[in-house]
Amino acid sequence: MQMTPQMGYDRAITVFSPDGRLFQVEYAREAVKRGTTAAGIKAKDGVVLLVDKRITSRLIEAESIEKIFQIDDHIGVATSGLVADARALVDRARVEAQVNMVSYDEPIGVEVIAKKICDHKQTYTQYGGVRPYGTALLIAGVDDSSPRLFETDPSGALLEYKATAIGAGRNAFMEIFEADYKADMDIDAAIMLGMKALYTSTEGKVDAATLELGVVTLEDRQFRKLSEEEVAAFVSRVREELKDEVKEEKDESESQEETNE
Repeated sequence: MQMTPQMGYDRAITVFSPDGRLFQVEYAREAVKRGTTAAGIKAKDGVVLLVDKRITSRLIEAESIEKIFQIDDHIGVATSGLVADARALVDRARVEAQVNMVSYDEPIGVEVIAKKICDHKQTYTQYGGVRPYGTALLIAGVDDSSPRLFETDPSGALLEYKATAIGAGRNAFMEIFEADYKADMDIDAAIMLGMKALYTSTEGKVDAATLELGVVTLEDRQFRKLSEEEVAAFVSRVREELKDEVKEEKDESESQEETNE
């Protein structure tokens, strides 16, 4: 049996294919693409993280699924992909934050912690006997005078964004962010933008019990996760604001289908 060109080049992380690809890293990216949708939006006064938790059974306790974690007082992360891998990276990030505080007597910078995590991820693409982390992290926080938002990739690559998303719904979220993001929006407007993207991509199927929201502001420099009651208030607002818009789009679509018939 003749082997396809790919076969043999995805058996180990240290082997490049003839066209310069590391297939194991690409497979790790696929794990992220199949994960739950997580989004980050940077506002003028802080950063918002939003995750739509995927509940596969009505018997699961929704609060047992955690996709947003606090790293330091002023830093939080949202994850997509393999949750166990993400938890290991979160633990490492927390240690790095505490080491920085003990060594330099100051909170770690958001970019510094992002680069440390990405340096660690990169080593797992370079040595035999290991596999890449099958998770991506959105790292949000505030530095001395500005909010920061970074996206990390299984390869160890790092990018800073004004607004971004990872996971299964990334494309739908990015279309809305590209169209509606404004640099001068505040935290409240940023949350509503994320809720709008989620509401649109799920066709209105938004439930406060399966939604996690985290915020950090320049004013108090304290990352926190919103309570279910606070999340429910935003869900009600977005349903009220967008129900007419979604209904109009549905009517237009049905009218178009009838015309085509």
